[in-house]
Amino acid sequence: MYFVGLDLAWGERKPTGVAVLDSDGALVHMSAQTDDASILAAIRPYVEGDCVLGIDAPLIVVNATGNRPCEAALNRDFRPFQAGAHPANTGKPEFSKGTRAGRLATALDLDLDPFGSGPRRALEVYPHAASVALFRLGRTLKYKDKKGRDLDHLRAELLRLIDLIEGLEHAPVRMVATANAEWTRCRDAAELATRKSELRRVEDPVDAVLCAYVAMYSVRRPDDVTVYGDAETGYVVTPTLPADLLPQKTEPHTATNAVAEYAARRPGLVVATDHYLGLVTSLLDDAGINYLSITARTKSVESFAAKAVRTVDDRPMFVDPLNEITDQVGLRVITYLREDVGTVATLLGDEMTLLDDRDMGLETAREGRWGYASRHLLVGVEGERQPASIQVRTVLQHAWAEFEHDVRYKGSIPAEHAPDLDRRFTLAAGLLELADSEFTAIRERLRVTMVDTDEPSSDPRIATPVLATYLGNRYADAGWSRTDHYGWISGLLLELGITTLDELTDVLDGVDEDAVNRAMGYRYPAGAVRRLDDVLLAVFRDRFVDLAGNEHRKELLQNRFERQRAGLEATATPPDSSDR
Repeated sequence: MYFVGLDLAWGERKPTGVAVLDSDGALVHMSAQTDDASILAAIRPYVEGDCVLGIDAPLIVVNATGNRPCEAALNRDFRPFQAGAHPANTGKPEFSKGTRAGRLATALDLDLDPFGSGPRRALEVYPHAASVALFRLGRTLKYKDKKGRDLDHLRAELLRLIDLIEGLEHAPVRMVATANAEWTRCRDAAELATRKSELRRVEDPVDAVLCAYVAMYSVRRPDDVTVYGDAETGYVVTPTLPADLLPQKTEPHTATNAVAEYAARRPGLVVATDHYLGLVTSLLDDAGINYLSITARTKSVESFAAKAVRTVDDRPMFVDPLNEITDQVGLRVITYLREDVGTVATLLGDEMTLLDDRDMGLETAREGRWGYASRHLLVGVEGERQPASIQVRTVLQHAWAEFEHDVRYKGSIPAEHAPDLDRRFTLAAGLLELADSEFTAIRERLRVTMVDTDEPSSDPRIATPVLATYLGNRYADAGWSRTDHYGWISGLLLELGITTLDELTDVLDGVDEDAVNRAMGYRYPAGAVRRLDDVLLAVFRDRFVDLAGNEHRKELLQNRFERQRAGLEATATPPDSSDR
């Protein structure tokens, strides 16, 4: 039997570490590959017969948002050791059509059941958690290149991991790496590295060796591994966390130094906060998504200091406050409807680098109760070193969260009243969830209810409520837009000489609106105003771009038109505008 380890990249351009152990625990293969074909070619000689693959990448992802249940469970145990797992969900492009790891396992005809005992299996593993449990580490080793880690630090941490893996030659489940020439070459490369990129070329194969070892460990010591999750919703297999292992304590001066450095950094973070606020506002407005408000704040020095010294069971919550406190830049998007929360999250995940995504309402529901509900995103953008923490929730969810926080954290609740208050907060959360559902039902009813007005008006534009209802019926799958956006695009229609619904219908009936929408390739339901905006751009082209009402976004519209034209040319003939 062979034990194969894959430190699998989520894309086929980045390197994937590959390692193979034989039945005696000897390292017989170690390399870096790229696309699926090269990975399969590298491991094919070892997977024709009995084998177990340990893959550091999601195998099974079925949840639409947030964490998988297995990630939430693993994080409860390993996050204090800084070994929490990143979220995987089908809302992310890399998992929207299945998983890369799953496709590889299927190509090799491997069983994905973590509780199975067949001779040919694939297991999802996680090297960070495995290293904490196997080597009794108080925290993960910091050999991954992140902000604030210099070359010497990365090298020292990677060499420590290499030493620990070599020490498995004397472990109860024995593995021998030192006799392998490629292992020796990797160790030499790490010792002599003069650039971080040289270390990165080493870390993937080294991680793959650890993946292969976990696969072997799960077979040799099945009672000493923990399976977080299941084959239906996804799982992670890791050596069991020792019950007596404690997280590494923060040095006494760490929090103090972190607060001083944060105070020095904060002016730059204020600028970053304004940048994020402008970007998020622009993205939501351009997409035509309806929302109540977008607010932003830079965490105060006092708030950072209070958080940096928090403890859990008399142990510091943060070992590295400057990197672990992720809400230094915070934004909050308040929507009217629950469905728009998901739309906003999808948009931001598409347009920014999504680092974390937690659906707190879903996590609460999985526990069989009502309570705090909010979507928590951690995102980054090019040019900003500090990520931003973005909360997205409905106005009702926001009201509950603010009042509950105010009572619990700013008030003083006598112990004898706590159970009754808990019950009342739970009841209120359930009622607000019902109210959110009713608001959605109201919107759906309004979609099919035409509003007419007999009130005389000197404004030649199509009235905002009339246009809103018209677009709600014409684009039934679109989200509602902000009220002021209907008035704004009605002004653009006036500039085009369109002042009645009949005139607008004549324009739109001559266009394949679905083709225009497909050409834009939205992964979120664009708002009704954005849908109309796209069609007007496709029909009137330069004339639409040059409208006075579009002066502030001419470059944006020109870029969108190029994207639209490319999409239309790939699928169909662009709309005819010769008579416009």
